[in-house]
Amino acid sequence: MRLRRYFIHRLLQVLPVALIIIVINFLLIHLAPGDVSILLAGEDADPAYMAAVRERYGLDKSFFDQLIAYLGQILQGDLGISYRTREPVFDVLMERVPATLLLAGTSLVIAAVLGTWIGTAIARRPGSLADTVVATFSISLFSIPVFWLGLMLILFFAVQLRWLPSSGMISIGGPRDGFARIMDIVWHMILPVAALSTVWLGQYIRLARTSVAEVLSESYVTTARSIGFSEPYVLFHHGLRNALLPIVTVLGLELGLLLTGAVLTETVFSWPGLGRLIYEAILARDTPIIMGAFIVMSFTVMLASLATDIAYAALDPRVSL
Repeated sequence: MRLRRYFIHRLLQVLPVALIIIVINFLLIHLAPGDVSILLAGEDADPAYMAAVRERYGLDKSFFDQLIAYLGQILQGDLGISYRTREPVFDVLMERVPATLLLAGTSLVIAAVLGTWIGTAIARRPGSLADTVVATFSISLFSIPVFWLGLMLILFFAVQLRWLPSSGMISIGGPRDGFARIMDIVWHMILPVAALSTVWLGQYIRLARTSVAEVLSESYVTTARSIGFSEPYVLFHHGLRNALLPIVTVLGLELGLLLTGAVLTETVFSWPGLGRLIYEAILARDTPIIMGAFIVMSFTVMLASLATDIAYAALDPRVSL
């Protein structure tokens, strides 16, 4: 009952925030320089056709009238029509979401699990040579631009060695179903997942190392050791469990940005996900796609924040809802 009340309370808080986000999103897009009607009709279009295009897409109305009309569409679940493909924005976005979730989700899981494990392992000996080496290594990983790393991976593994595909999600003329198609997708995922998870790995190593080392210095950990609990039990049961809150915080933020956090990676590897769609929409000035993607991203961040708060209470009894 308490969790339900908290959940309903947070959802009610989301509504005004969502309204503000939609308004700011609409305002920023329409303050951008340039006239969308020129892109739709062409620079050499005659005035009559230009006026017809502006009337068709509601561009002849005032800013306030356009905003009210857009809010009405959002309340009906209508994100508009893409200027470029003439398809419903929601359908276009949903076509790209699975590819982004597959790429970014796999990368995030690998980075979070592997980084937490490495950080927890080296937290046992703070200040040691291994700690110094891993700390330097993790900072280096976190500082690498993902687009540069992606290009280097393509240059070495795809161009020089020709071991892995350089772009796309599936091979042209490849298998369309079954296990062979799954393996083809996995084969294309190796390089983009390696690039994205490598960049994320560094922050989880540093975060886990710092959090676990701080917890291991607490008196209750010393008491557990004096009682006779084994070091692995103390490390993972007392150390890691009580150090998970900062890790969960970062993981929640990454989950919220999961849908658009791979824009550069998807662009470099021509991965057909939501990030590349946003990049293409910006180049084409397809404002309905840009605004729709921003709304989806914003709602994802808010839901991830809510899930993170609930996870806090589940992980640490000291945290109250």
